[in-house]
Amino acid sequence: MAKALVIIDVQAGIRPAKGTERPAVRQRFDEVRRRIFGLVGEARRQGVPIIFVQHAGEPGHRLETGTPGWEICGDLGRTADDLVVGKTACDSFYKTDLQAVLAGRGVRHLVVAGLMTQYCVDTTCRRAVSLGYDVTLVADAHTTADMPSLIVDHHNTLLDGFDAGNAAIRVRPASEAFEAAMESCPGRAAKAGNG
Repeated sequence: MAKALVIIDVQAGIRPAKGTERPAVRQRFDEVRRRIFGLVGEARRQGVPIIFVQHAGEPGHRLETGTPGWEICGDLGRTADDLVVGKTACDSFYKTDLQAVLAGRGVRHLVVAGLMTQYCVDTTCRRAVSLGYDVTLVADAHTTADMPSLIVDHHNTLLDGFDAGNAAIRVRPASEAFEAAMESCPGRAAKAGNG
C-alpha cells in the first residue's frame, strides 16, 4: 500500500516565542521537530512522498500568509522536491488539493506528524479515515502548547484504533512509524468498544 508522510502546520509562528512559555513546552516542540526531521530522512530513504501542510492565516493571524510566522520551520529537512499543500481550516482536506495530491501518487496510507494535536492533527486524522485512508499517527511527533503531556497522551489513546469502514488509525512511535505503515490497519474488530 503506497504511503506518504504528512507534516501538519510546523510553521515558525506556531512555535512558542522564546522566553514567553513554559520551558517544558519549548522542549516538547524542539523534540517533536527533531523527530519530524528523522521521519523526513526515513521517508526519503524509502522513497515515500513528503507533504507539508501549511496553514494560511488571515491578515493579523500569527500564520498570516507571506509573513515570517507563516514559513515552514527550516529545521525539518524540507527540500524543493517536497510537496506543500495550503489550508485555511483545521481539516487538511477541507477546500484543499490534498486528496488529489494523494490520489495522483496512489497513496492510501498516511504517516501523520505535526501541530497542534487537538486541532489540526486530530481533525486531519479523523477526516483521512472517513475518506478511506489508513493512518499511522506518530505518537511522539505531534504536540500542542496547551498541557502537551495530557493532551498528546489523551489523543494517542483516543485515536488508536479509530476507524471508519476498513480504514483505521494506528498510533506508533517514530521508531515504528514506517514499519506500521507497511502493515494493513485493523478494522473495527481490532479495537473492541470503538464505535
